[in-house]
Amino acid sequence: MVRSRKARVDDVHAVASGMPHVTVVQGGGENPVYQVGGKSFVFFRTRRPDAFDPTTGERYDDVIVLWVPAEEDKLALLSDETNPFFTTPHFDGHLSVLVRAGRLGEVTLQELTEVIQDAWLSRASARRASSWLEENRLS
Repeated sequence: MVRSRKARVDDVHAVASGMPHVTVVQGGGENPVYQVGGKSFVFFRTRRPDAFDPTTGERYDDVIVLWVPAEEDKLALLSDETNPFFTTPHFDGHLSVLVRAGRLGEVTLQELTEVIQDAWLSRASARRASSWLEENRLS
């Protein structure tokens, strides 16, 4: 896997499901929800009224929600205008960012991998997170 290539939707599934202790449940619209210890860390959203095309008003059908470790991480992702991450008022105060599947190619696989790993770490138990960090020499 070349980490500097553009990210794709398949990468979201591969990276999220490749983290330890992950289960995948189906959301209300049969959309995949990736969980660790019963806590979601990545999920594919159904069409919702808060995420829509500002020109046509059509609801986006390809929004992915990714948890972040802290508000500072969310703000860092949102303030960088070179990436496709966004939020809506519905997610004010929620430790997550949104990205449209159709815009994943605006980040590299490496960048996407880091965001998903951080999402997993933010939701995993302290023991699981510590173990994963130790095994991956990121601590």
